[in-house]
Amino acid sequence: MGTDGARALLERAGTLTLQTGNLLNWGCLRKKCPATPGEEVRDCIQKTLTEWSSKVGQDLNQEILEVLECTVAQAIEKINPEERDELKVSAKLFIVGSNSSSIRDAVDLACSALGVAQLDSVIIAPPPVEDGTSFSLEYLQPYWQELENLVQNNKIVAIGTSDLDKTLLEQLYLWAQVKGGKCCCSGSTADGKPQWVKPSSNQVNLASCCVMPPDLTAFAKQFDIQLLTHNDPKELLCEASFQEVLQESIQDTKAHEWIPLWLLRCMDFKHSRTDFYRNP
Repeated sequence: MGTDGARALLERAGTLTLQTGNLLNWGCLRKKCPATPGEEVRDCIQKTLTEWSSKVGQDLNQEILEVLECTVAQAIEKINPEERDELKVSAKLFIVGSNSSSIRDAVDLACSALGVAQLDSVIIAPPPVEDGTSFSLEYLQPYWQELENLVQNNKIVAIGTSDLDKTLLEQLYLWAQVKGGKCCCSGSTADGKPQWVKPSSNQVNLASCCVMPPDLTAFAKQFDIQLLTHNDPKELLCEASFQEVLQESIQDTKAHEWIPLWLLRCMDFKHSRTDFYRNP
């Protein structure tokens, strides 16, 4: 019966923030091994929606919330302040929509949910380009500028990129350097804020290469950029996929009205993971 209440809340809300919490706290996910990162995301979103909707009250006259938070208490786990200095909290942010301003919302939500003041590193995965459009520096710039602002406001320590070849990584590095000042490395102004923020890392998809490209390796070594690997698809969660999961979890809801904006995956050195998801 909880589904009726959840459906009513969804119909009245303008924004849905879905927070899966620590995936290791989901017993059903611990017992199975999703074939792909995309399946893992779908599974945890569906489990969260199902559990949340089953606990929603049946009072259809309950308070109307513009921003609806979908969470399950047993999966939420904040970082112990006493252990914070010993942990490195990193995140990968997948932008699903085209609005770069949603980056701040994602980082603020992550910090609040984890109980930390800042994230140690954030890697950006911009939305896939449309057919016939090439991935370029101009496409990446607005997302990078939002990340730079968050570094300068002490919400993020270091920022990185995903799936950039040597040419594009070099273009981003030089553009950020010229835009931020004449210094040749990441420096600080008199007020302690960085003059410019260079990429600290770049992820390379395992499916695209068995060995790191030599030119990318040489450039990264020269400018102290860490090269990492990943196996995430270009589109971790598309609009149709999320709407399908929403419809399966809360039947008869107007799933087609919900469009995903971003998905953020956090990890600390203990290898526990949290996914955050938001819709307009």
